[in-house]
Amino acid sequence: MSRAERKEHPLSMRMPETDIAIIDRAAALRGRSRTDFVRDAAVRAAEDVLMETAPIRMSPAGFKAFMATLSGPAAPVPEMVELFERAAPWESNASSSNVDTGSREEGASKRKIRSGKRR
Repeated sequence: MSRAERKEHPLSMRMPETDIAIIDRAAALRGRSRTDFVRDAAVRAAEDVLMETAPIRMSPAGFKAFMATLSGPAAPVPEMVELFERAAPWESNASSSNVDTGSREEGASKRKIRSGKRR
């Protein structure tokens, strides 16, 4: 294979040691090499920029249909309705009965009193 046909191109950067340490730590958490981690992050960031600036093209009829859909009444999505009706894990009966608005306000006022004594 000649040099012109080479599919890999080196990329070199100078970075502070603290940045390298953060990258290495994150790469290790993902079980990736530094090179793989940085390459994937850079490509993902580049794709995001390109997608933000890519024009959306459609025919006049397609645009009319798109605008009609946006202007029409909203239809509920059953999965979203079910999700919003479900209690959050931290909103169980046991925890909500122990912590009410009054106890939160009491805690806040106690913190104010304590912080005032320190001065």
